[in-house]
Amino acid sequence: MLAVGEGLYALRVSEIGGASGTLSGVEFPIAQVSAPFAEDGESLEIVASFPRRGSWLGREGGTVIIRSPAGGGHIIVTAYGHAEQPAVHLTLELRRLDRPAAGAAVERGAAGPALAASEPAAEGDAREVPTEMLLHIERAGDRLFPGRGWVGALGRKLRIEAFSIRPLEAIAPGDIEFKGFLPRGGETQWVQGGLLCGTRGRRLPLTGFAVRLAPRLASRFDVVYQGSFFSEGISAPERNGQPCRGVGSADDPLEAMNIRILEKAPQLQDGDEKTPAAD
Repeated sequence: MLAVGEGLYALRVSEIGGASGTLSGVEFPIAQVSAPFAEDGESLEIVASFPRRGSWLGREGGTVIIRSPAGGGHIIVTAYGHAEQPAVHLTLELRRLDRPAAGAAVERGAAGPALAASEPAAEGDAREVPTEMLLHIERAGDRLFPGRGWVGALGRKLRIEAFSIRPLEAIAPGDIEFKGFLPRGGETQWVQGGLLCGTRGRRLPLTGFAVRLAPRLASRFDVVYQGSFFSEGISAPERNGQPCRGVGSADDPLEAMNIRILEKAPQLQDGDEKTPAAD
């Protein structure tokens, strides 16, 4: 059992040791990640897992993304092996994603840090415009995602090398632009929606990005975005063309993105000032 502080975490379970076997069609060894029921209803939430979906991990192990409420909570990792095997050894690594912090290797019973989470600010009555995102990820190639929530390999440290975003309604692809930041101070040009920003096959990771809308849409829409970086974890929210990069290092590779186009409530659509964008 692991104690987990408030925030968003990646729990990495290494390869599970022990003899292999099959029982009722289930291959062993396996592990399950779960959260105990909380009487106040504020238990931990498993929001994603890789490479399998759900709470079960195979012999190869995997990564589980956990959101822990205010006050923290506990996560249980249970390993199942062959009946004749007395115990299954697990090595776990818990890494906080929503603040700058290095992960620490822990065994069962170790505690995680307890600091405030960095989540996007509430956007009131704003309606989110549906989008579609294409990412080029190292060792995975091109991957197409619905542009809702986090896309990429959150917590898995697979570098994003290129991306594209396309609105599915309300905004024409030509009315959204984005750029990428590269190692050693490099950056791309602004690219219009539907086109790819970055590189393929050059092993050149993105280290940041920015997104903006056409000036004539500024009174009606905001674009709000965050990145998750290898070392820095999840960044603070940026918007309307501001650079999104790791705080401690300009060369920190990008592993996941969360981009939202928000239609403002009618009472907020007049008198808005433009936010200065990245050059």
